[in-house]
Amino acid sequence: MDPRRVSPRRLMVQPSMMEQQVIDSFNQSIEAKMNAGEGLVYPIVGSASLIVEALLSGNRIFSCGNGLSSTLASTLSYLLLNQFRIERPGFAALCLSTDSVLNTGLSQQTNFTEIFSRQLRALSHGGDILVTFSTNHNASNLVQAIQTAHDREMTVIAFTGPGDNNVSALLTGEDIEVRVEAQDPYRIQEIQLLSLFTLCELIESQLFGG
Repeated sequence: MDPRRVSPRRLMVQPSMMEQQVIDSFNQSIEAKMNAGEGLVYPIVGSASLIVEALLSGNRIFSCGNGLSSTLASTLSYLLLNQFRIERPGFAALCLSTDSVLNTGLSQQTNFTEIFSRQLRALSHGGDILVTFSTNHNASNLVQAIQTAHDREMTVIAFTGPGDNNVSALLTGEDIEVRVEAQDPYRIQEIQLLSLFTLCELIESQLFGG
């Protein structure tokens, strides 16, 4: 349709509908976070305590995820290595998802299932922590990574959605699950990102005050 022939009335209606869609999206996001908040308090606090203890003991924090969840894993690694709110020395953190050459090479030469676990076998030690991110996928490479982490006597913090039952089933009493009970995977990731920011804030405040 030629935009020059669109009536002024139609031009007024369409932006109004789009504006309402934006408002609805923000409201839905706020509602999802409010619904999830209280249930995530103890898992986030517990996760912060585990990571602080590991860092004070000289251990490292590994993170991984697939697709958009890999951005959460790399964000955690970045915030630990750099800083969140406090200028401080960097923490020992490594994201297993960010090296595209390594991961594509491993998936071709070995198996996609092993792209994270193979790195853990080479780089991790007992007492390190693995943080995984997923929304609803039960990804085989995350399952394999968690199994390898346990074999290496690591502790696991798993950010999950309601369909990650295979991941949940692997967790032990020493591990922590930060589970978001929402149906929309994008809302889950929004909540996981907020949880990640809160986690980093708690870690810094426990180690440096403020």
